Amino acid sequence: MRDADPRLEEGFEISPRFRRIVEERIARLEFDAAWDEAQAAGFQSSDHIRRHMRLVAAQRAEALRMRIFLDRSRDRPCTVSREQ
Repeated sequence: MRDADPRLEEGFEISPRFRRIVEERIARLEFDAAWDEAQAAGFQSSDHIRRHMRLVAAQRAEALRMRIFLDRSRDRPCTVSREQ
């Protein structure tokens, strides 16, 4: 059953600047997750490793959530004219 307004299914319009900021955040999260995962190899405590890997999973989940958001969004057309 699909009663939703089709305009709502099209996604969000976001500014190119906001898209760039989100893409940069995704890159940082993915880099940090890879670095944190590599660091866990040197830990001695299994409990510490488990907690640290939960951090890695959270970073990757947040990056994925942001990627899905970007996939569902489109750039808002620039409507500001720069006449001087």
